[in-house]
Amino acid sequence: MSIDSLTALIRTIPDFPKPGIMFRDVTTLLADGPGFAELVDRLVNVARPLDVDLIVGIEARGFILGAALAHALGKGFVPVRKKGKLPGKVVGIDYVLEYGTDRLELHEGQVPQGARVILVDDLIATGGTALAAAQLLREQGASVLMALFAVDLPDLGGKAALEADGVASQALIVFEGE
Repeated sequence: MSIDSLTALIRTIPDFPKPGIMFRDVTTLLADGPGFAELVDRLVNVARPLDVDLIVGIEARGFILGAALAHALGKGFVPVRKKGKLPGKVVGIDYVLEYGTDRLELHEGQVPQGARVILVDDLIATGGTALAAAQLLREQGASVLMALFAVDLPDLGGKAALEADGVASQALIVFEGE
């Protein structure tokens, strides 16, 4: 299956969540069995040579892709959650959004000092959440080898921001403009 075929499986919803936004809905790709399998296979091909210790997924669709990737690689999976979603002792980071702030957390001690990790999410837009997750992982002593995404919206600058922060980044599908 080609990248163009995978791209065609992603639904675009105009004016969501607000007017002027073209929302790229990857759930339609995830719902297509052969498409989902191809997407995961392509993520594995990128990740396998890095010989990581853990896959870290960002809430929520990063859980789907990250867990599938971790399974395929035989590695552990660690979720990075929004504030208040994890039981037990957590470490977290506050970060700025377009209209306010948010917080990401993970269980304290779940990412060992020196762990080599790949950060996974479905889509990179402005990069704020991925940058915060990468910083949180670094604060725990992890080495973030790559941020890996199914989709990049390059006009919003997130992938470039990650790379400027020293995080190698790759996306399989690119939606220019719109």
